[in-house]
Amino acid sequence: MRFRRDGIAATGLQPLMKALGLTHGGFYAHFDSKQALVKTVLQEATSDMDKVVAQAVASPSPIDTLIDHYLSVAHRDHPEHGCPLPTLAAEMGQRGESSELVDEAIEHRLSLIAQRLSGHDAEGRAVALWSGMVGALMLSRSVKNPDLSNRILEDARRTLKASARVTEGYPEKA
Repeated sequence: MRFRRDGIAATGLQPLMKALGLTHGGFYAHFDSKQALVKTVLQEATSDMDKVVAQAVASPSPIDTLIDHYLSVAHRDHPEHGCPLPTLAAEMGQRGESSELVDEAIEHRLSLIAQRLSGHDAEGRAVALWSGMVGALMLSRSVKNPDLSNRILEDARRTLKASARVTEGYPEKA
């Protein structure tokens, strides 16, 4: 949770081990490096998010439910319990530490979303929808003005839901 909340670089091993009641040496009995711990945290966070996404897409209105959950005030305010993409994955990408786990998580989510979209270019629209959700969440967390943060969430929810309902007007894939 601390990595998702504070970031990888800002989470030192000694303070983390102290908070967990472990010694620095005890850490190395379980992990080879901080990156190995980050990988484990990313796996667990992705698994947690997979469960949330699976519940949403099993609902009667899967896309709307997913958008509402993902772009919620609770998700914005508690990154330590949320999707790792706007936090851990973004920092890893910025540091040039891409991850196959991130690839797998994104591909899985895109597939689930595309299966529930009707009309032309469901795969491309799934990419745009998921990218919009992750980006809107990141932006809503990044601004100081609470009204602007809420507006980002509300406008993105409304616009993404409307775009998910569009079934015509998209050109066929070449």
